[in-house]
Amino acid sequence: MHSDELDVITLEHVSKRYYLRSQRPQELKTAILHLPSFLRTDHRRRPFWALDDVSLNVRRGESIGVIGPNGSGKSTLLRIVADLARPTTGTVQVNGRISALLELGAGFHPQITGRENAVLNAVLLGLTRKEADERLPEIIAFSELGDFIDQPMRTYSSGMYIRLGFAVAVHVKADVLLVDEVLAVGDTEFQQKCFSHIEKLRAEGVTIVLVSHDLGSVTRFCDRAVLLQHGRIQIDGESQPVVHEYLSRITALIGQPVSS
Repeated sequence: MHSDELDVITLEHVSKRYYLRSQRPQELKTAILHLPSFLRTDHRRRPFWALDDVSLNVRRGESIGVIGPNGSGKSTLLRIVADLARPTTGTVQVNGRISALLELGAGFHPQITGRENAVLNAVLLGLTRKEADERLPEIIAFSELGDFIDQPMRTYSSGMYIRLGFAVAVHVKADVLLVDEVLAVGDTEFQQKCFSHIEKLRAEGVTIVLVSHDLGSVTRFCDRAVLLQHGRIQIDGESQPVVHEYLSRITALIGQPVSS
């Protein structure tokens, strides 16, 4: 694929290799008692390709959903786009500031307050300290954390982590918003608030990449969807047909008809 001036994300022949142990590590006592067999066992790591020759262009202002079964490479793809992981082979280019909400609690320090973490994360996402301080009232209001904003984050529930993480992510005025499955955590009312804000960002021309098992959300919020399986792109097209095809494949495995 060749990018042009409208492309904000370009991946060309991207692969990502991890290594898996060929055998689960044993307790020291067990290893010593069975030392001869332990020494004979092949403990070499074997390669696992989380992504395998993925090429993908995302245009400015586009909303794209990334779907597929567990272990298909969805989160790895987002981590590479966010520059949290480097590809083993291939190239990645992103034009613009990225804001990412990928892992519960990622980037937060449990010993400092929510307020301090909000400022710190906003700066890490590219704002100046002055800009972070200016956005802070909006972030706090959106999170609805009340007095908890001045409590150490080690006292927060998973839902409270998501409230603050999402509030920061969507108020740094990024060009690209990456959202992983984390919005599945927390209460329904706040989820709806988040999705409404995603709609607002779409209208403002922010590029959105959403990884989700909630296929209804993908068809609702995404113009386009990519189906990943075994680290490879299987289908890339308009969200509704791609989601329907994915459901067809799932239901074929269990012998159930697909409802239209």
